[in-house]
Amino acid sequence: MADQAVLLEMKGITKTFPGVVALDKVNLAVKRREIHALVGENGAGKSTLMKVLSGVYPRGSYEGEIMFDGAVCAFSDIKQSEKVGVVVIHQELALSPYLSIAENIFLGDERAKHNIINWDKTREDALIYMRKLGLNENPNLPVNKLGVGKQQLVEIAKALAKDAKILVLDEPTSALNENDSEHLLQILRELRDQQNISSVLISHKLNEIAEVADTITILRDGKTIETLPVERDAAGKASISEDRIIKGMVGREITDRFPKRSSPIGDVMFEVKDWTVYNPDDPERKKLDGVNLTVRAGEVVGLAGLVGSGRTELATSIFGKYYGDHITGKTLINGKEVALDSIPQAIEAGLSYVTEDRKEFGLVLIETIKENTVLARLKKIARDSLFNTVVNEHEEILAAEGYRKKLNVKTPSILQLAGNLSGGNQQKVVLAKWLFSDPRILILDEPTRGIDVGAKHEIYTIINDLAAQGIACILISSEMPEIIGMSDRIYVMSEGRITACLDSKTATQEEIMGHILSN
Repeated sequence: MADQAVLLEMKGITKTFPGVVALDKVNLAVKRREIHALVGENGAGKSTLMKVLSGVYPRGSYEGEIMFDGAVCAFSDIKQSEKVGVVVIHQELALSPYLSIAENIFLGDERAKHNIINWDKTREDALIYMRKLGLNENPNLPVNKLGVGKQQLVEIAKALAKDAKILVLDEPTSALNENDSEHLLQILRELRDQQNISSVLISHKLNEIAEVADTITILRDGKTIETLPVERDAAGKASISEDRIIKGMVGREITDRFPKRSSPIGDVMFEVKDWTVYNPDDPERKKLDGVNLTVRAGEVVGLAGLVGSGRTELATSIFGKYYGDHITGKTLINGKEVALDSIPQAIEAGLSYVTEDRKEFGLVLIETIKENTVLARLKKIARDSLFNTVVNEHEEILAAEGYRKKLNVKTPSILQLAGNLSGGNQQKVVLAKWLFSDPRILILDEPTRGIDVGAKHEIYTIINDLAAQGIACILISSEMPEIIGMSDRIYVMSEGRITACLDSKTATQEEIMGHILSN
């Protein structure tokens, strides 16, 4: 007889793809009224395991056994897993932006009779689930009018409406600010304590794992490494440290989370003066107001601020004026004013931008690593023929293979599609693309978002190497420890303005937050 304290048990799960064992006899047991963290590096098998659980990979496509609520289960599709109470909330939210909150909550399970929707009941029932989550909005409001944090709550409300017994949340806080992240974690606690709903939390934010998890299961290379129960003292501090989790994930201790940089810093290479940008969707409203900043050769300058502070808008307006309206101000490289009026012009001047959204704007996911690597500056490996420009495929291969080795991209071949890579390896290909363009100034916008601690360390090492080569780097990050640990100087942004410039050696998270809120 199954242990009644266990709600979900996955035993000996093995899943193979052509030439790859993605899961090798993986075991996972989730108790009732538990927040169970599932951690591991990108490619460790976390998402594959959850696809097996939810029926995305149906019975017959894997080996092993799933026990849920005391019964053997073999789901053929997502509807079957949701019917028994397993609901997955993906990192990319599955909401219809122009439908209302109420419509989204019951999408596919409409409150209808004889195929006629009862709108009064739809709104009334939606309010029941919204109140459970503290979502105090009009149920008729389109979800595209909500911030990302509240959209996450709509996804959870959808799950509650399906009578979820266990929620699987894949990187739920990756796009949230600190307050929204804390609110979401508190919701998971309340669902556990008040409604007996268990959660499987997949996250690379180890501080959140340590804060909220009751149990932690670590995967590495498709295998279960260990399952660790978490005990807490009277103050709520976890018995397991982030360093202990990291050791299980990567198989070794990472003694210095942010590798030290000792290369010399040169003269000012890049300067932005009196940079003012108006919102293209609201031409009367300033998005950036008189921004001034400098970056020296070999220096890493951090940009700190809350979501909406204008950091990404600053980067994209500088990079070929991709964003913004009525842009005024000056950009100077090595003391000379340069026009950066288009993306090709910016690239030609030596400016590159690693976007925060690698899947949407950083890569062509249906193309190979080889093709993505040279995409930003094809003319480096092209020759003009009589009728058009022809890419020299031999040089293309040499370039892609060189960056694959240099950046340690884990792939069997540069002919692998970019969409098939893990998040960390996709990020390395994005970096390869922009390094191939020979930048003098490199803007990195959330370069470690959604990747594991081992891959982060590799990205940090790459940034240090670039600085050592004399490249001027601007680092945008929502993670305060990352900004402090990787930057030489830190500019703080709030509501489109620079509110402080701090020396990273003495800066603290409290000081940065004080300047963010002081505007």
